[in-house]
Amino acid sequence: MTEIPEHALHARFLRGLAASPGRPAFRTDDGTMTYETLHEQALAWAGALLASPAGPPRAVGVLAEKGRTSCAGLLAALYAGAAVVPLAPDFPPVRTRRMLAAAGVSAVVADRAGLAALEAADQAAPDRDTADPDAVGPDAVGSDAVGSDAVGSDVPVLTSDPGAAGRFPALPVRARDALSAPRPVAPGDLAYMLFTSGSTGRPKGVPITHASTHHYFSLLDARYDFGPEDVFSQTFGLNFDCAMFDLFCAWGAGASVHTVPVRAYTDLPAFVAERGMSVWFSTPSAVALVRRMGGLTPAAMPSLRWSLFAGEALRCADAADWQDAAARSIVENLYGPTELTVTVTGHRWSPRLSPALGVNGQVPIGTLHAGHDQLLLGPDGAPAGPAGTEGELCVTGPQMTAGYLDPADDEGRFLRYGGRTWYRTGDRVRRLADGQLVYLGRLDAQVQVQGWRVELAEVDDAVRACAGVEDAVTVTRPAGGGGLELVVFYTGVPASPVVLAGQLRRVLPEGMLPRAFRHVESFPLNANRKIDRSRLAATAGTPGGP
Repeated sequence: MTEIPEHALHARFLRGLAASPGRPAFRTDDGTMTYETLHEQALAWAGALLASPAGPPRAVGVLAEKGRTSCAGLLAALYAGAAVVPLAPDFPPVRTRRMLAAAGVSAVVADRAGLAALEAADQAAPDRDTADPDAVGPDAVGSDAVGSDAVGSDVPVLTSDPGAAGRFPALPVRARDALSAPRPVAPGDLAYMLFTSGSTGRPKGVPITHASTHHYFSLLDARYDFGPEDVFSQTFGLNFDCAMFDLFCAWGAGASVHTVPVRAYTDLPAFVAERGMSVWFSTPSAVALVRRMGGLTPAAMPSLRWSLFAGEALRCADAADWQDAAARSIVENLYGPTELTVTVTGHRWSPRLSPALGVNGQVPIGTLHAGHDQLLLGPDGAPAGPAGTEGELCVTGPQMTAGYLDPADDEGRFLRYGGRTWYRTGDRVRRLADGQLVYLGRLDAQVQVQGWRVELAEVDDAVRACAGVEDAVTVTRPAGGGGLELVVFYTGVPASPVVLAGQLRRVLPEGMLPRAFRHVESFPLNANRKIDRSRLAATAGTPGGP
């Protein structure tokens, strides 16, 4: 067998294969696959991809729901030496079309939902495109925003049911084409490409190399004690980079990954117990959902050893409640933009110490991973200097992407300073005396309201302290006389706006008081189970309204 270099991302799966050949590599609603079975299918599918009439693909789209097809497709693309492009079948067709074109995808692995999405993307011709729902700014509407993006009905498709490929050419899976071993890759080769929202109205592609993932997972191996007996949750879609943590931390240890269906949240402790789950990883929004379902009772989830959260700010109250429910687990708050390879900081929750370190009721994000350096930018965009303790966080190091797929997107996101390139996160942080970082909010979350500089996170925290309020999200809307005003959406016990405003007057200046309050049973979540703030802002009401 060809020796696969340690830096290859899929070398982690081969480690798991050696440790746990007959054990489940993953379990989903559509079945379980052992390491041996998944390995053999990935070798066969990789061979089919390489035998494509279009030639060996440089980028393979994986357009499938979480399940057998998506896991096998991801691994097959890596085995073929190609970059994986995880895609979500429920994304708008125009957005899928743009991502396929931007990544240069020349083959797609798809299930039935993915095939339907691919056909819809192919039919989303430029002259019929409308505004991208995720777009922001004047370039978001019309065919100019799409340009010459094209998918084409000739893109070859690999699926477990070739007869379902429709008008797309199906790649046959033949025994003679199957690989005997994964193809080797260089450290600088791309492991995967993910897409983030772009201010120009089109998604920005983020390429991540095998060298970056190798540095990242090597650090995680030293940080955690994962082993073959562990059972990992998978709450994230494959197009969210935290899913890479679940899969490759588990596979590197010979452990099993179990997807978490939506129905599991109605009684998460029962689901965790039934699966023997020991590693939980989700966005903090899951905490409020489990609480509403009555799942955060003391010691409700005794099998959990690790409880990890990322993707949003983690509230101290949520960390404390989860810790009580998973009393035997270590709770961590992780932070990192896609451009810095999944996560690049971590804070281990301490009920005794962490609350005093937080700001606006939020858990610190911790210290940077080894091998990385930080730089804080002041309000004028200049480095804050050695004595600076607050500003926009910039990071450089081996986990940083070299730039976006489209170099035009690099402007404003990367900084040259001190002979090095730094990624500008757009996040404001405070650096504590011990080097830990505290998240203060997005730069674009600092708004001007009637002359006041307002951090929306501060208003969120103040509303959460009101009697009966469980959680709160503050958004802005245009004010009747120009400018902006604040609107709060909250969960918990409905209350009179007069009562809420009266309580807030105790802690907030008049100029920071919200103009309107909206009670909701729960917050809308996007595909990755993050709170969908854009949807809340869209329903905030009319300018100057109640």
